Amino acid sequence: MKADIQIIEIVKLYGGDVMSRLDKARKAYEKKDHEKIQETHEKKSIEAEPWHDVARGRYIGDIIYGASDGIVTTFAIVAGATGALLSTPIILILGIANLLADGFSMAAGNYLGAKSEIEYFRKEKQRETWEVEHVPDAEREEVRQIFRRKGLASHMADKLTEIITSNKKVWVDVMMTEELGILPTENVSPWKSAVATFLSFLVAGFMPLMFFIFSYTTMIENVFTLSAITTAASLFVVGALRVKITKTNWIKSGIEMLLIGGIAATVAYLIGYLLKMIVI
Repeated sequence: MKADIQIIEIVKLYGGDVMSRLDKARKAYEKKDHEKIQETHEKKSIEAEPWHDVARGRYIGDIIYGASDGIVTTFAIVAGATGALLSTPIILILGIANLLADGFSMAAGNYLGAKSEIEYFRKEKQRETWEVEHVPDAEREEVRQIFRRKGLASHMADKLTEIITSNKKVWVDVMMTEELGILPTENVSPWKSAVATFLSFLVAGFMPLMFFIFSYTTMIENVFTLSAITTAASLFVVGALRVKITKTNWIKSGIEMLLIGGIAATVAYLIGYLLKMIVI
């Protein structure tokens, strides 16, 4: 499907399709290939790889989950309206309205969520930096206790504390991740996150409406059946793409997404049908 190919291209644009050392290590682990695992952990391989970009992975998640929500919610509207025996123009009005409104809502929510995370990260980092500069002895003791609680012997915790606190940037970073459990978010763009969500929602959410739109220009029968088949294929593709995030089996992931979307659509269809019986 053309839209499915577009989704894959968006994933490549934001996430890249070149297998990193970490990806190779994961595949080697799945196959229990000790030789390959050793190869990916050689010093030259580790030194040659750029440090992992957390932000890039974030956008892949936005794309995939935006796409899955776009397909499920739009087809649920289509199924409910079809169950209520509404006309094609009404189905299109409801579907397109949902596509734009819900897509914008998701994008706006993603933007505000990412922006809030960045603001929280910066505020906490400022506080930790101030504490390192003004109460260094207390902060050193906190670092020492962090490693002691991890089970390190006292002399080892002391040595690690000495090394870490010799560099203020490393010191603050350790306090952010180990004491507060906050991962760096400074490289995440709220705008990119919102755009990735909105575009993937639109592209994927268009699939359930495609044959309804085509029915205006060409003679197409069984429009809802064709829409259901297209939606099912799209759900499976998006579910399979979730392995970019979950690192699970792509077939299982695709079937899981297909079942969830199918249940949502069935419920929507039955509700539409029952409401028609009650109202009309």
